[in-house]
Amino acid sequence: MPVTSVDTIAELRQRLGANRAAGQRVGFVPTMGYLHAGHRALMERARADCDTVVASIFVNPLQFGPTEDLAAYPRDLAGDTDLAAGAGVDLLFVPSTEEMYPDGKVHTTVTVADVAEGLEGATRPTHFAGVATVVAKLFSIVGPCRAYFGEKDFQQVVVITRMVRDLSMPVEVVACPTVREPDGLAMSSRNAYLTAAERSAAPVIHQALHAGATAIQAGERDPANVAALVEGAISAEPLAVLDYVAVVDAATLRTIDPLRGPVRLLAAARFGRARLIDNLGVDAG
Repeated sequence: MPVTSVDTIAELRQRLGANRAAGQRVGFVPTMGYLHAGHRALMERARADCDTVVASIFVNPLQFGPTEDLAAYPRDLAGDTDLAAGAGVDLLFVPSTEEMYPDGKVHTTVTVADVAEGLEGATRPTHFAGVATVVAKLFSIVGPCRAYFGEKDFQQVVVITRMVRDLSMPVEVVACPTVREPDGLAMSSRNAYLTAAERSAAPVIHQALHAGATAIQAGERDPANVAALVEGAISAEPLAVLDYVAVVDAATLRTIDPLRGPVRLLAAARFGRARLIDNLGVDAG
């Protein structure tokens, strides 16, 4: 079935309200567009779980720092619409910036303390306030739902889960596994920025994280040793400029020594114009 595109908050609320009145359960997939197989997997999961599936496409200016080029972010609404339709999405919410932020600026923002402050939050200080604010707004627009997010942006999942819990939002956050290319590279809209040589080098992030996870499975419990192993593997790639490596508790994103329980290994590196992030989970017992 073709997907129905909606560009106003009022119409989306009206349509979803009617669906809920008919007893339907709503699944929601928020995106910034330029959709790929990772987004498709989220939509298909929502389709399998829910009666009505809505996806949003909104390139949120609040998520971009002063050195990040909002205008250069890749866009392909026609391709996105086709992918959403093929994945079984019923409603595609495509608001303008003016629809989302009528005054041209935002007077109310949402800040999630602690879990948003390190890792991506340290590198991009305003990023998670922008994420939390727009997701809180989208949750308010969509209403009670199951919301699907990819684990590729693992810190984002933790931040949104904490926000939903702290603010008692009627939303169930569903984290879905990272979708990867055959060589292990995590699918991301920013992969479009990679040159051919950078694309060949980029899987080193996943390979390095896998080496760190293997060390933990083999009995290594010192987070510094695991981080050094991952850092060394990424830094050995000439085209990679390492940003950070972290080995943390999966729930709190804090370093624990010795490692125990669910652990998350996270890394970020630049390959030319593209700044790529990835992560891997492992149980330290």
